[in-house]
Amino acid sequence: MLLKELPDHHDADLVLKLYDLRREHVMRESRSAVNSKFWPKSYEELMALTKADAPLNAPFRQTSTYWEMVYGLGRHGIVNVDFLIENNGEGLFLFARVQPYLDKLREATNPRAFRNAEWISTENSTGREMLQHYRARVARMLESK
Repeated sequence: MLLKELPDHHDADLVLKLYDLRREHVMRESRSAVNSKFWPKSYEELMALTKADAPLNAPFRQTSTYWEMVYGLGRHGIVNVDFLIENNGEGLFLFARVQPYLDKLREATNPRAFRNAEWISTENSTGREMLQHYRARVARMLESK
């Protein structure tokens, strides 16, 4: 697959549109709920939120699919990956909380779950660096909970 080597004004336009989408009221509430309340310490805690009546079910689905869409733009060469990830790292903060349980999650739900977040955090040096940072942050946060 051919990835964009350099960002251009089209990349900037897409990244600004992604930012606008993050500011939409329901999306902002969902991001806030997930970022403040979603701290799974086990696979079972992660799976509990996949139940339709779980309070974080809708916010989790909204944010996780949003970030998958965003990272798919980089994975499929639509936008320069480095430029994209430099301006959209929050999804890796979510991914860092899911990643320890990813294999089991995929077996139980969707074999393609978090495929784009995984790609951007393994196939891109900026993404790898950011994920390492977020893993450490998640570990500190989980210790305090």
